[in-house]
Amino acid sequence: MSSGARRMPLPDPYDLAGTLAALRPLRHDPSVLLDEDELWWAARTPDGPGTLHLHRDGDQLAALGYGPGAAWLVDQADALAGLRDDVTPFEPMATAHPVVRRAWHRHHGRRMTRSGRLFPILVPVIIGQKVSGTEAARGFARTARHFGEPAPGPVPDLLLPPDPETVAAAPYWVFHPFGIEARRADTLRRVAAAVHRLERTPDAAAATAALLTIPGVGPWTAAEAVRVAFGDPDAMTVGDYNLPHVVAFALTGEARADRRAPAPGRLSPADERMLDLLEPFHGQRARVCDLLLAAGPRLPRRAPRAPIRSFARF
Repeated sequence: MSSGARRMPLPDPYDLAGTLAALRPLRHDPSVLLDEDELWWAARTPDGPGTLHLHRDGDQLAALGYGPGAAWLVDQADALAGLRDDVTPFEPMATAHPVVRRAWHRHHGRRMTRSGRLFPILVPVIIGQKVSGTEAARGFARTARHFGEPAPGPVPDLLLPPDPETVAAAPYWVFHPFGIEARRADTLRRVAAAVHRLERTPDAAAATAALLTIPGVGPWTAAEAVRVAFGDPDAMTVGDYNLPHVVAFALTGEARADRRAPAPGRLSPADERMLDLLEPFHGQRARVCDLLLAAGPRLPRRAPRAPIRSFARF
């Protein structure tokens, strides 16, 4: 049974799928169903489990909530849909480079989502640490289904994201059949144990600082999470396998730079070059990266795909 409803005016243009794709960083997430004009999103809210249904209706967005967390979800629906995202500071910046200007013109309807929930995005991000996209997607899908529970509402296959308390209490070997080794499993369990403290942080900077105190969480993981949970348009990801090359190729046509950091805690030449190129967009660097990934020139492939490892049975 539904509880609470809301209708919100939409900017013109508005890209619902492009905005909300950040809620699903890995494929096969059973807590998110998304298409061009509709979202079903299951979440564990401060008021309990709930499901939010967003549906585009002309120039408005209709929000409907289900379950004990329905009222919280409906109240946060505009933030989730990116309707609290102020693009005004970015408008003059977009003209600083012709590639960014064209990307913004093509994807002017994209906004930064702000989910207000850290743990659901931390789970796929941590599982995606230093593995191929296929490995990450498989491990996450198995983890999400193992720890998932039916979500409130009328969608039978929709699952709530993993419960932090259950994940924190699980021994690391529970994750082994999912293709997740002890290092990532332990990081996930540590984050789950700290999630209540993390989700009380007031802003992206405080959340980043708190995340970086947890062993196994580095700048890449923190930035990937706070960008979605807090809608931070400047949450800059360093240490990514492809992003520095995508940015450099899009903005300069340069070949791939060296990704090897000269020492622990130091940036690689590729990351340093990326940050240098993005400096004119400071305050909006994550938004620029999102636009370049969506519309920038495609980076030529230089090597075969990494092999898929399997140790789940060992």
